[in-house]
Amino acid sequence: MEETTEMQRLLTVHEVAEVLGTADGFVRQLVAARRIRFLRVGKHLRFPVSAVPEYLAAVTVEPLPSAGRSA
Repeated sequence: MEETTEMQRLLTVHEVAEVLGTADGFVRQLVAARRIRFLRVGKHLRFPVSAVPEYLAAVTVEPLPSAGRSA
């Protein structure tokens, strides 16, 4: 296992919500469903910066290939 020598910046619930363009409650729902990587620091939730692009990659839906039809 490779160790990282540099710690990642941690984001708050509100900061993640701003990046995603959602409400804080949606981020808390993601945490409750364990759909985004997070840490508990005491009673606070924190998210590594890399958790946001990981989540977005996991929920991205790619378009279906064209069936040869034209619009």
